Amino acid sequence: MIRFHSSTGTFAALTAALLFGASTPFAKQLTGDISPILLAGLLYLGSGIGLGITKLVRDKNLRSGLLRNEWGWLVGAIIFGGIIAPILLMLGLTQTGAASASLLLNLESVLTALFAWIFFKEHTDRRIIFGMLLIVAGGMLLSLTKHASVEGWIGSISIATACLCWAIDNNLTRKISSSDSVFIAGSKGLISGIINISLAFAIGLTFPAWSTINYALLIGFLGYGVSLVLFVLALRHLGTARTGAYFSTAPFVGAAIVIVFFHEPTSIVFWIAASFMGIGVWIHLTEYHDHTHTHERLLHSHYHAHDAHHQHSHDFSWDKDKPHTHPHQHEAVTHSHHHYPDIHHRHKHK
Repeated sequence: MIRFHSSTGTFAALTAALLFGASTPFAKQLTGDISPILLAGLLYLGSGIGLGITKLVRDKNLRSGLLRNEWGWLVGAIIFGGIIAPILLMLGLTQTGAASASLLLNLESVLTALFAWIFFKEHTDRRIIFGMLLIVAGGMLLSLTKHASVEGWIGSISIATACLCWAIDNNLTRKISSSDSVFIAGSKGLISGIINISLAFAIGLTFPAWSTINYALLIGFLGYGVSLVLFVLALRHLGTARTGAYFSTAPFVGAAIVIVFFHEPTSIVFWIAASFMGIGVWIHLTEYHDHTHTHERLLHSHYHAHDAHHQHSHDFSWDKDKPHTHPHQHEAVTHSHHHYPDIHHRHKHK
């Protein structure tokens, strides 16, 4: 029997997809006025500034909550996902139509899942693999429509490589997803924005009008900043491959916007590719995972309420109905319920 997911992680992932998907066609409108490197820098700077202010207002400090051995994962995520990937995406957008570019971004979910399965040993099954194959088929069809020109190929390859970098970023970010999502996304945005803008200055690029800059910063805050915060929360609850599957709905949002509001023409191949991708996404959205599993003893820290997985004692006073953050230990337990490969369910499967 097919059942649809219903969880905090699902809502976070789909909302992240909505925000990021909507940002792509609007960023595309700026590619004629701003160089790809500078545009990538402004988008991430908008994310960093907006989330930095959010954290200061919320927490009155900029503490990360990261452990010493987790900083390396964040640095790697910033390099691949915050510096290399957005530059490649903006280069791709200058050579590719916005609707096609939006659907090509579905490759990110496929590559994210492959990295999660092969290198990080996250569980998968035939249903998820079949859905990924349909998404890949749609992406290949979409790329083949660009064979008539070298520029079309360059655009498709640039976007596909950006997806590869984001896939690496997603898997590295999963390693620290139990930490403060606002700090993770904000620091990535601020550092990536400063580096990309510095590169733009180094090669002699000049800033556009302030109205264009402000527009780019706003797109970055919503489409890259708030979206990434929600994406990190989804990683915490769903795991990497499942979050990537939900996030793969983002390109459909972008494609719908450019078709409806910007009147970009489409072709029969475009709709066939969209159908393949849509079926693949639907298969992922309806995946259900339930079996007897064992939780090993675990010590970590994250924002939580007391539920079936959090029945520990405290050495401080607390409101039993209020979520809170502190280091806590999980004792070994075996039980059965519907679950995802979240921060509490990274067990092996037969």
